[in-house]
Amino acid sequence: MPTKILYTAEAVSTGDGRDGHVATSDGRVDLDLAMPTALGGTGEGANPELLFAAGYAACFHSALRLVARRTSVDMSDSSVVARVGIGTEEQGAVGLAVTLLVRLPHVASGIAEELAVAAHDVCPYSRATRGNIPVEVHIVD
Repeated sequence: MPTKILYTAEAVSTGDGRDGHVATSDGRVDLDLAMPTALGGTGEGANPELLFAAGYAACFHSALRLVARRTSVDMSDSSVVARVGIGTEEQGAVGLAVTLLVRLPHVASGIAEELAVAAHDVCPYSRATRGNIPVEVHIVD
């Protein structure tokens, strides 16, 4: 738990949860939600997994750039793709799994791996999910 909270994001869900609406208190996010077609829904709106994927990708990319600042590597054209899967676990509960695809086109593969490991250690999303859901980090071209 942080000893000093620097920022708090607030969002409210209304309607029928996954087939409802979410909005943040500052108005920056204001979306209708719909179950994805793969889960039997219409797919005509955003869903929590899309929002989590967007947040995780941005957070991990920021952590990656933070740890890279300690080096002299070229981070231009870098990107992070977060794939968030949802499915059933062995006990029948629903769970998540994440795959992070890190693209560092101007960085040698060994250094890219080191940066990704370091970013995974400091990224708040990675720290929050560690031990709770499977997260794989891969370097891609």
